[in-house]
Amino acid sequence: MIGVLLVAGCAADTHSSLPAFMRAKEAPPPVPESTPDVALLVRKQLDMIFVASSLPRDLEVSPALRTAAGDGWTACVRAEITSTTGTALRRQTYRLTIRHDEIVDRRRAMAGDACLTENYKRVLPTK
Repeated sequence: MIGVLLVAGCAADTHSSLPAFMRAKEAPPPVPESTPDVALLVRKQLDMIFVASSLPRDLEVSPALRTAAGDGWTACVRAEITSTTGTALRRQTYRLTIRHDEIVDRRRAMAGDACLTENYKRVLPTK
């Protein structure tokens, strides 16, 4: 009998037909991340978003929104930048992916990203 219980214990997941007290407990859901401070992240990781020689100015960020999968956040950032030849370019907008208070990806915003309709807040330079 003990041998049967030991073997059964190896397969005693949460969906097992064993009595509840013998089944493995389900893992608790992950603790949701708090909403990231997008303006602070942009100031801290500016070189990850813009090439330093582009001299980004007049930075603005949108609020962070949960990703569809719920595993992170997205936000938009826009700024006036300079080309490598020194000419001013029109305002550039990028979509950021944020996980664990870190910008893990950035790409140029596209029509489906909703960056055009976001409410932006100016990013103040650090003192």
